[in-house]
Amino acid sequence: MASLNVGNLGEYLREQRRTAQLSLRQLAEAAGVSNPYLSQIERGLRKPSAEVLQQVAKALRISAETLYVRAGILDEQDRDELETRAAILADPSITERQKQVLLQIYESFRKENGLDTAPAGPDTTSDGTDGTDGTSGSGGPGTTSGGPGTASGAGDAAAGAGSTEL
Repeated sequence: MASLNVGNLGEYLREQRRTAQLSLRQLAEAAGVSNPYLSQIERGLRKPSAEVLQQVAKALRISAETLYVRAGILDEQDRDELETRAAILADPSITERQKQVLLQIYESFRKENGLDTAPAGPDTTSDGTDGTDGTSGSGGPGTTSGGPGTASGAGDAAAGAGSTEL
């Protein structure tokens, strides 16, 4: 028996597919999944993996995070955080260093407001990247939980950012 959440996902996918004026066959081909499998997802009979959802989202040109929320993989709060991170990382008008500093400041504010700042997983942005540029750990300076250095780490990054073009 399919869960109600999966049924809502299927209905949403069907609506998005029709809005994009794609047949079931066309979407299945664009997403790299079989036509019967996609049909079963739309009818709420199958719960797709995050990878399949990402492929379908890419084919529909919609946010993968929205599909993750609909499928019950992410909660709404996680989606908002991930979309904010994705927007920062996707902005071509700022440098990679500026993106990292901006993310550190964002994480600092979330921590100050009592919200979890850890990304939901290593492959969570809509472009399939992990949100890092390989120069630091998963969260970067200023994102460890607890300790007095947490806020000051992000503050130091913000102070250093004053000398770069933001």
